[in-house]
Amino acid sequence: MADNLDELKGLVAEIRADHQAQRAKEKRDAWTKYVSLSMIFLAVLAAFATQKGGGFSSAVVKQLNEATYNQTKASDAWAFFQAKGIKLSLYELEREHQAGMSDADPKALAAVTAKVAKYEGEKKAIAEEAKAFEVKRDEARTDALKNSQRGQKMGLAITFFQAAIAIGGMCMVMKKRWLWASSLLCGLVATAQMIKTLILG
Repeated sequence: MADNLDELKGLVAEIRADHQAQRAKEKRDAWTKYVSLSMIFLAVLAAFATQKGGGFSSAVVKQLNEATYNQTKASDAWAFFQAKGIKLSLYELEREHQAGMSDADPKALAAVTAKVAKYEGEKKAIAEEAKAFEVKRDEARTDALKNSQRGQKMGLAITFFQAAIAIGGMCMVMKKRWLWASSLLCGLVATAQMIKTLILG
């Protein structure tokens, strides 16, 4: 009977020791729940940065399409300008020919002179239109370049976020606080890069 009592006391002591060891382990590892929370926060920031980076990429494509469209319109306008120039040259030759004739009809000369003036005016208007398309093309290219650079900067922030999350994952496995500090530092750098890109470009 005494042996059974001693066995029972030993079992109770083991159970108490296990509970105390479990509590001590939970107390020691309580900080890991903050690691988990910080990883969730970093993942949300990474998702936001990825979404913004994708927005910059979409803007680049849109602006390059706009630049191409305006270049096409400018090229068409310059081709039209050249066609008008050819017609103008023909009417100028006709005017010179008629002006050089001794029996030239004044009404015909006036009609040809009016055509020369018309084509000169049309050429001027077409040149202004072509230049306006070229200005729009250049603006779209400049905007595309700016958004491309912003996308690259946001890509750097995303890379830092991914590194921070990976280091945080290693911290959870290895239970090393210095890894958590490294993860938070990486996340801080990523957040600063993201904010700088959004605010300053």
